[in-house]
Amino acid sequence: MNGLIIRTVAIAIVSCIALLPITWMISMAFKPAAEWTTAAGEISLIPKNPTLSNFVYVFTGNAPDQVVSLDRTVWGPLFASLLTSVIGTLIAVVCGTAAAYAVSREKINESIGLSLLQLRIFPPLAVMIPVMIMWAFLRMIDTWWGLALIYGIVTLPFSFWLMKAYFDELPREIEEAAIVEGCTPFMAFRQITLPIVASAVASTALFIFILNWSDYIIALLLTRKDWTTIPVYMNALATAASGQLYGAKAALGLIAAIPPVVLGISIQRFLVRGLTFGALKQ
Repeated sequence: MNGLIIRTVAIAIVSCIALLPITWMISMAFKPAAEWTTAAGEISLIPKNPTLSNFVYVFTGNAPDQVVSLDRTVWGPLFASLLTSVIGTLIAVVCGTAAAYAVSREKINESIGLSLLQLRIFPPLAVMIPVMIMWAFLRMIDTWWGLALIYGIVTLPFSFWLMKAYFDELPREIEEAAIVEGCTPFMAFRQITLPIVASAVASTALFIFILNWSDYIIALLLTRKDWTTIPVYMNALATAASGQLYGAKAALGLIAAIPPVVLGISIQRFLVRGLTFGALKQ
């Protein structure tokens, strides 16, 4: 009994510490400018005068309690983040799943997988310098297709290795039985294998989407104005008159959290199975 109480208290303490930044962001998002500026001189977790002005500010560029107007609203970066993250996720998941299946089933030299992994071994800046030169030559700087393509390429190793673990665990006898019944190898893959690993594909897609959605350094280097994403836009929320716009940034943080949460909830029935499908058995 004492052990249960100690564990419960420990879990409660750790949970409070982990949730404190999120709680503070939610509180800051609903505070008027007078409560989150340094001139306020008093820090309070609970807003004294809750307001939606920070959300109005990032969506419209103007709010009664803000000193200056924003040059850009959140609509453009929000659309850019959604478009590039979704397309980049599709590229990584489709190509990674196909490559993982080929390596797992056809016993192709696994050095291909290690070569893919090298894309993530080097520091991002070291990789992005030649990419910037190549993208500039191809006129793909500050374009949605250029950003989506590099997202798909960079996250491809994660997709490959996650899906390979799932395919390695799946018995090949299932596909062999389908081929005996008259299916071609591609039909067996599409009609038999893919439905079985649908949960694995869903969990991999969620992981890849979160990586793309939260990226900052790639978007910062490959975009200028037209296709800046939410992380880059959030960093630009500062003015000479009022300094860092903490309330607007907190509101934008809550807005940015919505798509991954909605996606996670929509595929939650796949996640429990998908996250454990490729686990190693003792």
